[in-house]
Amino acid sequence: MLKKRIIPCLDIKDGRTVKGVNFVGLRDAGDPVELAKVYAEQGADELVFLDITATVEKRKTLVALVDQIAKHINLPFTVGGGISSVEDVRALLAAGADKVTINSAAVRNPDLINQLAYEFGSQCVVVAVDSRFIDGKHVVHVDGGRTPTEKETLSWAKELEERGAGELLLTSMDHDGTKAGFADELNRQLAELLTIPVVASGGAGNQEHFKEVFENTGVDAALAAGIFHFKELSIPELKQYLHDNKIAVRIV
Repeated sequence: MLKKRIIPCLDIKDGRTVKGVNFVGLRDAGDPVELAKVYAEQGADELVFLDITATVEKRKTLVALVDQIAKHINLPFTVGGGISSVEDVRALLAAGADKVTINSAAVRNPDLINQLAYEFGSQCVVVAVDSRFIDGKHVVHVDGGRTPTEKETLSWAKELEERGAGELLLTSMDHDGTKAGFADELNRQLAELLTIPVVASGGAGNQEHFKEVFENTGVDAALAAGIFHFKELSIPELKQYLHDNKIAVRIV
């Protein structure tokens, strides 16, 4: 049985890790490289780094930061934010990233997914989807969650898989930062619809939430930020709890 993955996410703004609620109200959570080292030592399975204002401010993700992360941790990590071309991805992978995640650029130019999958292989192409429930529909948002689109989450998820994405990172904007639990029903629908791995993100508040999302949805991984950054829950503690509850995880 494939083991479920626990993935800390570090949202980066101006070179610092930040965390908010429902994508706003950001507060400082520390140095990203130092946090990454801690999570690697604690037994995280992967890390995700997102430059959350790169797309809006028309900047590129800081390649120098990726280089620093790669020098200090021996752990697979994914980088996203402001990626819009094959050249952007080539630079990030050369700096040490294992995978890249695209969001706004994929929505605006879906062919980019095909191009990246062809150039680098589907295994390193993660498409992130920021979804909010509006008027009875799950609506895809771009620009760091600021802009709703005409795309519905389930149909967009199917399209991105067909175009060659190797993984889907689903963030429920309604749940993000609330610590009220993951969007289990939406994650279940996605896991049943797709053959590629689904990573659940948004809403983790305690270890029971991780247990529930793994038991109830079929997702391959669960991602969280604030609960780890502010030391409300440690990765070893979480993994031991999941193991005790018969959920297959990698124990260091």
